[in-house]
Amino acid sequence: MHGEYKVPGGKLVAVDVDVEDGRLTRAKVSGDFFLEPDTALEDINAALDGMPEHASAEQLAQAITGAIDHGVNLVGFTPESVGIAVRRALGHATSWSDHTFDVIHGAPVHPAMNVALDEVIPEEVAAGRRGPTMRIWEWNAPLVVIGSFQSVRNEIDPDGLRKNDMMVVRRVSGGGAMFMEPGNCITYSIVVPDSLVEGLSFERSYAFLDDWVLGALADVGVRARYVPLNDIASEQGKIGGAAQKRFASGVVLHHVTMAYDIDADKMLEVLRIGREKMSDKGTKSANKRVDPMRSQTGMARAAIIDAFIAHFRGRYRTQMSDYTPAELARARELMETKFLADDWTYRVP
Repeated sequence: MHGEYKVPGGKLVAVDVDVEDGRLTRAKVSGDFFLEPDTALEDINAALDGMPEHASAEQLAQAITGAIDHGVNLVGFTPESVGIAVRRALGHATSWSDHTFDVIHGAPVHPAMNVALDEVIPEEVAAGRRGPTMRIWEWNAPLVVIGSFQSVRNEIDPDGLRKNDMMVVRRVSGGGAMFMEPGNCITYSIVVPDSLVEGLSFERSYAFLDDWVLGALADVGVRARYVPLNDIASEQGKIGGAAQKRFASGVVLHHVTMAYDIDADKMLEVLRIGREKMSDKGTKSANKRVDPMRSQTGMARAAIIDAFIAHFRGRYRTQMSDYTPAELARARELMETKFLADDWTYRVP
């Protein structure tokens, strides 16, 4: 059996392995990585031989770490990446190429509908009614989306919220507040089975699931990099941030919001935490804007989204899709009963 794993920002790791009586045997690790001394490759292979067929990527990595000397240098790969490649060879983990992704870029909807869809689409993927999905958000009114664990009182200035005729919606994932007016940012959600992030820590899964968007940004002229834990930045500073939710059903929701052209003064009126975060960024002038995507690309928001979708479709196996009537009905139900309800929005007052 053969498995491969490309380390984000690193090298390709491949593993060929057999299984006999529930144990790994004849394991052979290869790839375009660097390893010194080269004899350590034999130690890595030997560490895999005899391991249980159902050993986790973490257990495989621990076996490799214990088998190599402290002076061994692994460049461009890690013991964990070898473990992931083994799990993929055995069919316990999957790669991007194992899936066909639905790509959705629908019409603008009520702001709370997008948050509800981030619960509905994972339900559909877990039930097998929809494949892994990448969708672009569009919304028709201004709102603040706060993280699952944020305090409304600590994050939101109620006077600023009323002045700017905005609403607050709490999402299912953690992370920070998103100040969203129609057209001022670009947000996408990716929903995948957890087999795609098998063996990856939360921290590493963020960069793994957003590796494609670094390529998409390069297509539109932005040299970007991932800054742990969950930020995407260019040479001019932060572009956007990611959030994630892992469901008990075996599905992962991962979404990113990138600033296209944000009115920073309005944002500071609405977000309390924004005042502290932005205090050293020179945003006091009345016309100051946070516009990394617009200023760095010179492109319209719609053109950037088209370029992102084209890059994603060129990189992975995809099909264009849309929300089904059943999904929209379920999202409307959740919007009314949960995401617009005070007991959810103010569950952390």
